[in-house]
Amino acid sequence: MDNPKKKTGIRRLKNETSRIVDEVCESGSNYVITKRGRPVAVIRPWDERDELEERHARAAEIVAALDRMASRVAKAAGRRSAVAAVREQRR
Repeated sequence: MDNPKKKTGIRRLKNETSRIVDEVCESGSNYVITKRGRPVAVIRPWDERDELEERHARAAEIVAALDRMASRVAKAAGRRSAVAAVREQRR
């Protein structure tokens, strides 16, 4: 977005959070949050790029969980088939 960034200190952010978030949502404003005059964070509208990153992160979590599950099944299977190990895990 080409909206100029506005600056606000942490104290003002604390006192006006709802108003600032409403402004970000409604007009697409970006806020640079400062602490003792130094920039520390940015509040900006959520966009498609954020949604894609969120989906990728969730997919990575699911793949990691499947990898852990596969390792447990392989360990439990020993010399048995994976199907037999899964059946045994279900009991």
